[in-house]
Order: sequence, then C-alpha cells, then structure tokens
Amino acid sequence: MRKPFVVGHRGASGLEPENTLRSIGRAIDFGVDAVEVDVRKSKDGKLVIMHDPSVDRTTNGKGRVASLTLKDLKALDAGKGEKIPTLEEMMGAVRGKVGLFLEIKEPETTSDMVASVRTAGMESATTFVSFYHPALLRAKLLSPSLRCGAIFSCEPADLTKLAVDARAELMLPKIDYLSERMVKEAHQRSILVQPWVVNNPDELKGLTRMGVDGVASDYPNLVIEALR
Repeated sequence: MRKPFVVGHRGASGLEPENTLRSIGRAIDFGVDAVEVDVRKSKDGKLVIMHDPSVDRTTNGKGRVASLTLKDLKALDAGKGEKIPTLEEMMGAVRGKVGLFLEIKEPETTSDMVASVRTAGMESATTFVSFYHPALLRAKLLSPSLRCGAIFSCEPADLTKLAVDARAELMLPKIDYLSERMVKEAHQRSILVQPWVVNNPDELKGLTRMGVDGVASDYPNLVIEALR
C-alpha cells in the first residue's frame, strides 16, 4: 500500500450512508487502500455492520441492534434505500479489491468474527481493530497470523506500550492526541501508526512530516486527491 495508506472510515461516510455497501463501494471507487467498518451481533446471533449500539441514528428505525433479529434489521432503511449489511455481505463486497479493517464493538463477538473471516478466506486481507484491547489478544490467540490495531481516543502515559501489550501491529490514535514523538516511539517498536479521522486535506502535510503510515477519512476522495 502507499504511504500513507488511506482507509475509508465506514466507507465514504461523509458522502454516503455510513457502513453500507453503497458507502464502501464509493470509497473503493475513489481508490482507497482499505475500508473500515464496525461489527455488532443481532438478537439471533448474526454479525452485522453497525457502529452504534442502537439503530436510531443511522436508520429509520428504533431499538438496540442486540434486540432486533436480522430480519428486523434488514427491513430498515439505512439511508438512500440501503440495507444494513451482514459481515458476510461486506466481505463479499471488498474481497480482492481492498483491505478490510473490522472494528470489534462488542468483545463477546470476537470468536465469531474470527471464524467468519477465516471461513471467507479473508484473514490475510483483514485487520481487527478495537478500543477493547483484550479482544485483540483474544483474536490473536484464535488466529496468530491476524493483524490487529489498538484504537485510542485519549493519550495514556505510554500509548505505544499498551499497543505492544495488545500484540498490535498497528496503533490508531485520535488525531487530536497524535505527536511526532508518538510516531517515533511506535516505529522504534515496529508498530505502524494510522490516526483517525483526517477530513481536512491541509492536515496531511503535517502528518506526512511526522511519518504516519496511514490515515482514516470520512472523505477519502479529498485525502487521495491531496496526496496526489
């Protein structure tokens, strides 16, 4: 992948309904290196792509994902007529085209997520990411070859050590807390750095100067154009 590589955050979520096949397809058309989506489990145990614990914000329905069956979820409009995709549908949409970043939103789904990725033959193209670092360790235990990324929304005392403890090859700090020192320390420990979310192309010069390895964006078209 290019450096910095570009990840479509929930697809091209600044332009299309987030976490939908339409959003993912748009990001792929723009030329992203990978797309990032969020995984939760329905009432009947199906893995679906949804960021929030409820469907209220992103669909025309109401209720918690965990309280709705797949049939219930599929009956909702996720924006522009799009349906909530299953993990299997999402993997089918990206297979052979771009990399896939799967965010573990519910640690208890980790085993099922690893099994689904393995069944789909997508292990080499998938990176598991999460705020729940023990879930990353669980994924590594189940499939040692999986790549993992530790997400951070604040700046703990030693962020890179926490990433090492999670056996992560990648760390994803919120851009507000990114520093050149952090990038340097991560690289010294052979950990890649991919901040989120970069929606202002003017920020790219500073980020590339710091040596970041990738960026996630809601507007990957703007980032890719700026990199060109």
